[in-house]
Amino acid sequence: MSLIDWIVLIGFLVFVVAYGTWKTRGKKNIQDYLLANRSTPWYIVTLSIMATQASAITFLSTPGQAYVDGMRFVQFYIGLPIAMIILSITAVPIFHNLKVFTAYEYLEGRFDLKNRTLASILFLIQRGLATGFTILAPALIVSVLLGWDIQLTVLITGLLVVLYTASGGTDAVNKTHFIQMIIILVGMVSAFFMILHSLPADISFLDATKIAGKLGKLNVITFNFDWRDRYNFWSGLIGGTFLALSYFGTDQSQVQRYLAGKSIADSRIGLLANGIVKIPMQFCILFLGAMVFVFYQFTTPPLFFNSVEKENVKQGVYAAQFQNLEDKYENVHNEKKIKIREMISADNASDKKKFDDAVKIINESNKKELVIRDDAVNLIKKNNPGADTNDTNYIFLSFVINVLPAGLIGLILAAIFSASMSSTSAALNALASTTVIDIYKRMINPEASERRYLMVSKIATIFWGLVAISFALFANRLGSLIEAVNILGSLFYGTILGIFLIAFYFKKIGGGATFYSALIAEIFVIVCYIFTEIPYLWYNVIGCLVLIILAVIINPYFKSSSKESNPAEASS
Repeated sequence: MSLIDWIVLIGFLVFVVAYGTWKTRGKKNIQDYLLANRSTPWYIVTLSIMATQASAITFLSTPGQAYVDGMRFVQFYIGLPIAMIILSITAVPIFHNLKVFTAYEYLEGRFDLKNRTLASILFLIQRGLATGFTILAPALIVSVLLGWDIQLTVLITGLLVVLYTASGGTDAVNKTHFIQMIIILVGMVSAFFMILHSLPADISFLDATKIAGKLGKLNVITFNFDWRDRYNFWSGLIGGTFLALSYFGTDQSQVQRYLAGKSIADSRIGLLANGIVKIPMQFCILFLGAMVFVFYQFTTPPLFFNSVEKENVKQGVYAAQFQNLEDKYENVHNEKKIKIREMISADNASDKKKFDDAVKIINESNKKELVIRDDAVNLIKKNNPGADTNDTNYIFLSFVINVLPAGLIGLILAAIFSASMSSTSAALNALASTTVIDIYKRMINPEASERRYLMVSKIATIFWGLVAISFALFANRLGSLIEAVNILGSLFYGTILGIFLIAFYFKKIGGGATFYSALIAEIFVIVCYIFTEIPYLWYNVIGCLVLIILAVIINPYFKSSSKESNPAEASS
């Protein structure tokens, strides 16, 4: 990277940490620290919700996902608008009217303490680990750029976020989210136009779109129902709706964003606006990855995108074999490049036979490239059995570093760091809220002073930051980050959602039946994950439905513990 890139990147990091710390200093009570005194306008709620969800994983791993698997991942979000409407009607007014700090307070008023505790503990486990992924993503950047040890980079990037989040709480999160989302949008738009600019002069935007489509990267919607297929319309509509309901309705990292809204209307508009904007935004990020794929059809891509692992094998005993594979890869790619131009020319001339012949040869070349790449991966494994052989997360990063001009590299990296810091800060803030309100204040020290709760909130923020950093130290071996973080969420979200749906809609089911059904449902989901090949989106549906069905069946055997008459009795 050039000096100007470092100035842009470091200047941004220093500014965000300093701004978030200075603008939100002097919090005196947990109402102000955890919920920004419930004074956040709808547009800040919207940006904060989006920034919380759009971590660095979104902007680092998602383009690589499109490069490898096409754009079908966008179907993951099909159920999001439906979930936003449901939550705006149900959860928002309930949580606001009860004036709760966390979503889990409501469960004690509706059921009992053990259901509140179970839901909060499931959240703490899931979100505490998932935050490790959001810290890992930018750490990958620095480790590749500087050749630093990944453990050192995880520590540096994690501690930066902990600093201003612990200092200013929710207000610091909201104020920095606004700036971070601006940087993210500017960075991604700039990257897109630079990709188009970097294509050969004779390849238009329409040609690039045709290439991406003909080579299977614009597979946006798939209506075929297949249990083994992770991403299709039905898994997105059904599983995605359940996941979104649980994430935005029961995950404190999101609930806390709209609990800070100054009114029910502001919180509702914030959620609905997110439901409208998120799918187009995700589509654009995936399309960015598809265009990176097109760029690398005319420029030979790296045989392996993780430059650190590639250099390690090129300096080892298998260097000659790896170089031979690189030469073969380049030869096959050059032949394919010629056929891609022939395909575009035939398509423009409406010459179907020539077009079909070119596509056939291109597909054969793609298969040859995959074989060569598999051989390269095997060499990397032989050279270092502990090597990370999944390079999906490095594809977009490699393009940014090797292709984009000075200054823009720093801006894109600043955008990725922005995303990481925004989602990490929101998660740590929510973890602290749940720890203090649902565990410490409710069960350990219910009569402490506001000053004491404020101090414990800051300590909890630091504690969960250290937990997330610890998990990030080995999370790099879990494959595509965008998939890994959603798999982790799906293991817990269905159960948590089931508890809340019973609380909202099944007024005759009591706390005992709900609690034990939740334990069984969670075990069932984990068994499905370990012993079956069911795509992870369905875990949200399975966990939720198993819980509800079991609770309905066993409820008659429990004395009713439902507290329909006054759900506001939940203790804070």
